[in-house]
Amino acid sequence: MDIMAIIGAASAFSAAICIAIGGFASCVGEGYAAASGLSAMAQQPDEAGTISRTTFVCMAICETGAIYCFVVAMILIFANPFWNHVISLAAK
Repeated sequence: MDIMAIIGAASAFSAAICIAIGGFASCVGEGYAAASGLSAMAQQPDEAGTISRTTFVCMAICETGAIYCFVVAMILIFANPFWNHVISLAAK
């Protein structure tokens, strides 16, 4: 197996692990935020507007982790910085 195939496989595997861990962690965080928000709204229905607004902000913050993992995975797949190095070594 040549170095190009190894780097391609490692990039695909790394992107898959990044998406899997980032997506799972983000979903757990959002679920916890939603459950806490609904519990707080059940205890204090008068403050439902403020609690729901804060819950949505917290869920958006939790989602940024998954978005960052998605961006890193896309960079690893489509704009891999290691490819240029390997191609320049192969051209010599």
